[in-house]
Amino acid sequence: MSTSNETVNESANLKALSGLSLAELEKFIEEMGLPKYRAAQIHTWIYAKLVTSFDEMTNLGAALRDRLKQEAKIGLLDIAHLQVSRDETRKYLFKLPDGKIVESVLMSFNDRTTLTACVSSQVGCAVGCTFCATGYLGFKRNLTAQEIVDQIMAIERESGKRISNIVYMGQGEPLLNTEEVIKSIHTMIESVGIGARHITVSTSGIIPGIERLREEDLPICLALSLHAPDSKTREEIVPITKTYPLGALMESLKNYTDSTGRRVTIEYVLLAGVTDKPEQAKALAEMVRDIHCMINLIPFNPTANDLGEMLYERPTREAQLRFKQLAERTGKTVTIRLERGTDIDAACGQLHNRFLQTK
Repeated sequence: MSTSNETVNESANLKALSGLSLAELEKFIEEMGLPKYRAAQIHTWIYAKLVTSFDEMTNLGAALRDRLKQEAKIGLLDIAHLQVSRDETRKYLFKLPDGKIVESVLMSFNDRTTLTACVSSQVGCAVGCTFCATGYLGFKRNLTAQEIVDQIMAIERESGKRISNIVYMGQGEPLLNTEEVIKSIHTMIESVGIGARHITVSTSGIIPGIERLREEDLPICLALSLHAPDSKTREEIVPITKTYPLGALMESLKNYTDSTGRRVTIEYVLLAGVTDKPEQAKALAEMVRDIHCMINLIPFNPTANDLGEMLYERPTREAQLRFKQLAERTGKTVTIRLERGTDIDAACGQLHNRFLQTK
């Protein structure tokens, strides 16, 4: 009789198929010595039918299903923990094949039928924004394209719901893992079935990554986490500014919008007394005047640093609305982000693997 450890080891040696592109599935099937059309069948079962076992693949013979069980498995990631917010936001803690963990979030909204998933692109983060909990974890490693895509598939299998929109706003800086992110986007479009215009990649301002996205010319949405209209303040809260100066960053963003013709989103966190001043709202409006963009304001969500200290405070609703009104002065659309999942640390800037840290 096999032990639980033997079962785990056997599972680790199996080839995970969820998150692979059709071409990658075809390569796997070819290596098994099977006809190419089998890959398309398996692809349909995984991505269209959301199956969790090979036994559900009824158009495959019993012998083939048994062989697949010996050599492969469906999912790559394991759900280590699931939290559900009072607003029905679902936060997933995923265990990766090497034992490391990341978080993803599934969001629903009362005024729309679509579902949005927030995925991670790295384990931890090296950027170190001072208002973001993920930065306190430090950088561990990049995720593979398959690990990124299987976050979506694992969420769909668990929830039984189809995701309409994807935002690369989870743990990590997507454009410090650009090639795997781009590869995952292609799989999201071609296999998962998410339209490119329903995919958003958020960056803290990695200029080479922005240029690479411009070259790839994917019709996705790009979001820039700007957070301050002046270099001094931005260097203090987004340290990567010292590597990619604000002036060069805005020039790169302007090149991106001019080249692609697509509107970008300027993300701006409101920190009481730090980034919510009236003069900063006016400076922000002027800075993006000639850029094809909209502005999304993010009131600070409660986040403590690794010493348990709360470094910032959330501005009052009055201060938020005043900043919004002033930022609209050049005619840009300005919104205040609707927060989701704050009670389970699933809102913007709160992802930090808290469940395992407290165990």
